[in-house]
Amino acid sequence: MSAPLPTTDLPALCADLARRAKLASRALAVAPAATKNRWLLACAAALEARRAELLEANARDVAAAPGFGLIAAAIDRLSLNPKRVTAMAEGLRQVAALPDPVGEVREAAQRPNGLQVLKVGVPLGVVFFIYESRPNVTADATALCVKSGNAVILRGGKEAAHSNAALHAILNAELPRAGLPADAVQLVPTADRAAVGHLLALSDHIDLAIPRGGKSLIQRVAAEACMPVLKHFDGVCHVYVDAAADLAVAERIVVNAKCQRPGTCNAAECLLVHKAVADRFLPTIGAALERNGVALRGCPETVRLVPRATPATEADYRTEYLDLVLSVKVVGDLAEAVAQIAEYGSHHTDAIVTRDLGAARAFTQQVDSAAVMVNASTRFNDGFELGMGAEIGISTDRFHARGPCGLRELTTYKYIVTGDGHVRE
Repeated sequence: MSAPLPTTDLPALCADLARRAKLASRALAVAPAATKNRWLLACAAALEARRAELLEANARDVAAAPGFGLIAAAIDRLSLNPKRVTAMAEGLRQVAALPDPVGEVREAAQRPNGLQVLKVGVPLGVVFFIYESRPNVTADATALCVKSGNAVILRGGKEAAHSNAALHAILNAELPRAGLPADAVQLVPTADRAAVGHLLALSDHIDLAIPRGGKSLIQRVAAEACMPVLKHFDGVCHVYVDAAADLAVAERIVVNAKCQRPGTCNAAECLLVHKAVADRFLPTIGAALERNGVALRGCPETVRLVPRATPATEADYRTEYLDLVLSVKVVGDLAEAVAQIAEYGSHHTDAIVTRDLGAARAFTQQVDSAAVMVNASTRFNDGFELGMGAEIGISTDRFHARGPCGLRELTTYKYIVTGDGHVRE
């Protein structure tokens, strides 16, 4: 392994990172599952053994966070604690326990002429992962990329620079010990934003870009990338409380969807309430949300029923607050709720609360989102919660991958065709 180039020559540095990642990806693509799993388990143990070191590095980032203008929800995403470090380690162990998608036979057939046709899972190659202020994502993304046979180039935000450097040092150190190439996991060693642009131009070496962060970051990556991009722009997620909802269940779901972690992309940003239950439900849910510090921005009917709410603008219904703010609208029926979601939503995660099977079926058929929930919080649209282990992001695209993206979504496939001297007539 050659030493990285100085950061003063940015184009050369980025080209070198990508070249080394491509070389490493070729070795990683044929690494046995047992070798990759050995690395994952060693990394999990190392995270726990070096917890104090991680927390010390993270404390430096958290102390500097107000200077970067981070709001409370963003600082929460940035922060590590012993429980979150343990969760990171457990995430690595869960990825190790998952089936390896590389070499998986997805389809098999024998043609009438005797040709055997297999459709087999293979890695994508090199993933360029750009993300903001969530150091736990460093471990998740690295685990998923390596287990799926992909080299990864990590570009974290400046807000988490110390945390990411400490995490990368731990994860990278275990690669050669497990028999894997050290360049399979690289961290861009500069905060210069121009590095992202240079790397996005290197489609000969980088096969997929994944931005995970604010809308402006994702828009920039989508505009500049010369390779495919796996993405979602917004998480404007809705909870619709139907006329046939169990209102006690609806209250639990709405409070959880908004308040459990308001700074995440699968947190609810808009509450839709059927007019038949609005007068009973809105005063109750308004009080529950107020107890949790949530500010409401509502339609005229909402403001009438919940005087603490302020009038909503049209822009409010399009806003991903990522904070303890919720827009609210009373709708006439399910069709109006679906139309509201189609107009103002982001195809990310939307939920219905109802005891009416027909209403649930209509909602799931008509709402075009990556995940549609029935009587469950939007917060469950998460790879870990859906049994995929960690996730590298959530896609609202329709091509290649949609929803939480885990191991299988980081692979493609090839056809292996075996004959016995076959020639085409």
